[in-house]
Amino acid sequence: MTSNKKNNSCKFVRISGLLIFLFAVLTSSAQQIPSRPSPPRLVNDFSNTLSTPQEANLERKLVAYNDSTSTQIAVVFVNDLQGTTAADFAYKLGEKWGVGTKDDNGIVILVKPKNDTKGEVFISVGYGLEPYVPDAIAKRIIENEMIPAFKNNDYYSGVSDAIDIIIGLASGAFTAEEYSDEGAEIFILVFFIVMMVVMIVFITFAGKVGKTYSSRHDDSSIWKALFWASVFSNSNRHNHHNHWDDFSGGSGGFGGGFGGGSFGGFGGGSFGGGGAGGSW
Repeated sequence: MTSNKKNNSCKFVRISGLLIFLFAVLTSSAQQIPSRPSPPRLVNDFSNTLSTPQEANLERKLVAYNDSTSTQIAVVFVNDLQGTTAADFAYKLGEKWGVGTKDDNGIVILVKPKNDTKGEVFISVGYGLEPYVPDAIAKRIIENEMIPAFKNNDYYSGVSDAIDIIIGLASGAFTAEEYSDEGAEIFILVFFIVMMVVMIVFITFAGKVGKTYSSRHDDSSIWKALFWASVFSNSNRHNHHNHWDDFSGGSGGFGGGFGGGSFGGFGGGSFGGGGAGGSW
């Protein structure tokens, strides 16, 4: 009888210990990932790397893109990966925040700036966008657009240029094959210049003949057209930064010139582990 009590007591202690261990592991894992921002934002700089205007410019661009396409791109800066990998951190954050919509069209751009430890970046791609931004292309974006800028401590340009490329890919403005083909670079640049001119001419013509539209509607259309024209032109300027400074006001298109709206919140997207990372 006494032996049975001892055995039961040992089992209880072991089970209790296991439950406590599992609870500690789950709690620790949950604490690694920041809580979903409130109010919701697409750009979240927990490392204080970006200036306030830079953060606002990126937010405006991403909100405008989300409003136009329902595709959500979240940019997150952290100082510490809490002992996990950048890939795991970005994946868990995308799942916890629900970046994207029911169509799983979300992307998380995670940046851990270089400090006492190496800098790391990861682009985590939701299920719905994997055909448009495959792993090899995400890796190329990181190596071509982001890390060179990050090495110069220019985190804003690196992220902004990467966003422009991702928007171009996800919108179908150009394909992954065209982006990966260095020989197609000039063709894409010319294509975007032509598209920009056509859009401006079209909006100007529409403003003359569409007198039944209110002036407020026209102004909004013009701003939107100019914004997207600038985004598309910027998406191929990763080797031509100086060509666009006079027109776009620097990296990220119109930036402060486009008012945009506020972000309504994440839509519950899912991630399957697609994406790529890099370090410097």
